Amino acid sequence: MSHMSDFSRFWAGQVVSSLGSSFTSFAIPLLVFVLTGSALDLGLATAATFLPYPLLGLVVGALADRLDRKRLMIAADLMRASTIASVALLASVDSLSMWWIVSCAFVASTFTIAFESAAAAAVPSLVDRGELVRANGRVHAGDAAAQVVGPLLAGAVVLIAPVEVVLFADSATFLISAVSLALVRTSFGGGRNSDSQGRIFAEVKAGLAFTLGRPVLRELAAMAAIFNLVARTVGAQLVLFATFELNAGTGQIAALFSAASAGTVVFALLASRLKERISFSSAVLGSVIAIGALIVVLARTHAFVPALLLVAVIAGLIGFFNVNTVTLRQTITPPELLGRVSSVARVLSWSAVPVGVLIGSWAIQVTGDVELVFTVIGVAVVTTGVAFSFTALGRADAHLVRDAPGGR
Repeated sequence: MSHMSDFSRFWAGQVVSSLGSSFTSFAIPLLVFVLTGSALDLGLATAATFLPYPLLGLVVGALADRLDRKRLMIAADLMRASTIASVALLASVDSLSMWWIVSCAFVASTFTIAFESAAAAAVPSLVDRGELVRANGRVHAGDAAAQVVGPLLAGAVVLIAPVEVVLFADSATFLISAVSLALVRTSFGGGRNSDSQGRIFAEVKAGLAFTLGRPVLRELAAMAAIFNLVARTVGAQLVLFATFELNAGTGQIAALFSAASAGTVVFALLASRLKERISFSSAVLGSVIAIGALIVVLARTHAFVPALLLVAVIAGLIGFFNVNTVTLRQTITPPELLGRVSSVARVLSWSAVPVGVLIGSWAIQVTGDVELVFTVIGVAVVTTGVAFSFTALGRADAHLVRDAPGGR
C-alpha cells in the first residue's frame, strides 16, 4: 500500500545515492594513489572520512531527532553533491591537491553522518516492526547491489575517460536521491524539540546514557571500536594490496571493489534466514572471528581469483554483522531516541578508525610488507571475537529479551 510505496521511494533514493558513492569509494583512493603513490596518504584520506564521527557524530545524531529527518536527508544530499563536484572540477583543471581531497572527505563525511543517522531512524516509521529485519536487509542489499555495479561502471569509465567524470556522476546521483526522497509522503519522524525546548547537549547525553546503560549495546560498540582500530587498514589499503601483491590493473581493482559489494548483497539477503537458524551471539561473534581468519588467508594470497573470493566473503560477513546490529538497536530503542542511539553507536565504534588506519598505513609504509601487516591484523581480529564471547555479547539473546521495551 501507500506505506510500502513510500518505503520503495525511500529505498530507491538510497540505492541511487549508494551507486554514486561507490563511484567515489573507487575513484578517491585511485586519485590519491595516482597523485602520491603513498600508503600513508591513502590512510590519511580514509582517516579524514571517519574523523567527523568522534568530533561531530553525537551532535549531528541529536539533530536527526531534533529536526525533520526528511529535510535533513535532502539537505545532506545537496551538500554532498556540491562537495564531490568541487573535487571533480579541480581534478579536471589539474588543480587538485591532497589537502583538498582530505578536506572534502571530511565535509562529505559530516553530511553522510546526518544522512545515515536520519535514514536509520526513518526505517521504523516506514515499515511495521515485524518487517524491520526484512526492510533492513533490503536496504543493505540494495546499497550493496548498487556498489557491485558502481565500481565496474567506474572502472570502465576510467579506461576511456578521466577519473573526474566518475566523480561528476556521483554528484549527480546525490541530486537524484534528493528528488526521490522529496517524493515520499510518509513522515520520517524527527522534529521533536524543534521549538528549541531543551538543550541539544542534554539530548546527546540521553542517547549516550541509553547506549551505555544497555550491556549488549555498550559492549557491541566496544568490540566494533576495537575491530575498526585494527581492521580498517585492510580496506584503506586495498588498492595498494591489489597493485603490489596481486599485480592487478585498474579493471581488476574495480572488480575487487565489486566483489566486496556482491558479497554484502548475498549475505544481506540471507540475513533473515540465517538469523532464524543461529543466535544473535553466534551471528555477531562468529562473523568477527571468521573475518579475522579470512584476513590472515587473504594476506598470504597472491593469485587474483582466490583474493577476489576472499574479499567477497569478508565483506559479506561484515554486512551480515551490520544488518543484525542495526536491527538490534532498532528493536530495543524507543523511536524518539533512534537518531541519537544510531549516531552514538557510530561514534563509539568508528572513532578508532582514523587512529587505526593511520597506524596501519604507517606500518605498511615503514615495513614495506603488506602481507605481514595484514596477517597481524587478522590474528588481532580473531582474538577480539574470542575475547568478547566471555562478555554480555556471549549472552546477547537473553539480554535482548530483558532490554527490549516492555521486557524485564
